[in-house]
Amino acid sequence: MTTDNRPAHLPLAGQKVLIAGIANEHSIAYGCAKAFRELGADLAITYLNDKARPHVEPLAQALEAELFLPLNVADAGELQAVFDAIHTRWGRLDSLVHAIASAPKSDIQGGLIDCSAEGFAIAMDISCHSFIRMARLAVPLMGEGGTLFAMSYHGAQKVVPNYQLMGPVKAALEATCRYLAYELGPKGIRVHAISPGPLKTRAASGLKDFDLLLNEAQERAPLGELVDIMDVGFATAYLATPYARRISGNTVYVDGGVNIMA
Repeated sequence: MTTDNRPAHLPLAGQKVLIAGIANEHSIAYGCAKAFRELGADLAITYLNDKARPHVEPLAQALEAELFLPLNVADAGELQAVFDAIHTRWGRLDSLVHAIASAPKSDIQGGLIDCSAEGFAIAMDISCHSFIRMARLAVPLMGEGGTLFAMSYHGAQKVVPNYQLMGPVKAALEATCRYLAYELGPKGIRVHAISPGPLKTRAASGLKDFDLLLNEAQERAPLGELVDIMDVGFATAYLATPYARRISGNTVYVDGGVNIMA
């Protein structure tokens, strides 16, 4: 058990938050974890496997995470174990951040027309349906309401060259957020898709010509600069505060305004 000396008036003081998807210090999920912690939340942080653990564990320790657990969302047993541990430790959950996406490299580096059925199914399962599975397990722990977040990208709404397979997958994820917002609203649970601008993350590095995408985004952004993981983290954390209690079902862009440009 950690000792928390932060002021009780922080907007997320005492809130219990699960962050899934940290790979390293450049991850969007890490920016979210830092922001939630800075606003007062207690954290549960997951890591993918033994290979990922050495990269994630120091980050979890620095954030005083009360739970640090393995989670491969393709493993139903691991997913259940995470929520069982949260139930045992906290008895409730206030927010969940799903920042998980994956697809076979061969399927994301070619055109959409060339992707395999197996690759498409894997991308949909890991990047989209796993959010539904996590929501299903989170809802019983959100008896007093809560907030669910999934990470998307503008390629879900418009064609972004070289985004290919992940465009339809993220479009499905955004639709999933809207439908979950509708279904879970009566329980006081809000759901958002967060759509960051291009960021240098490990997941993005697999996209063809990603550096060109970064340069173009910076040139087109009305604010004239790229966003970073903390920009995304604080925007996400804000939506979990009481200040955003009547906001749900949106795709929230954190991209310096790039999405408004023709």
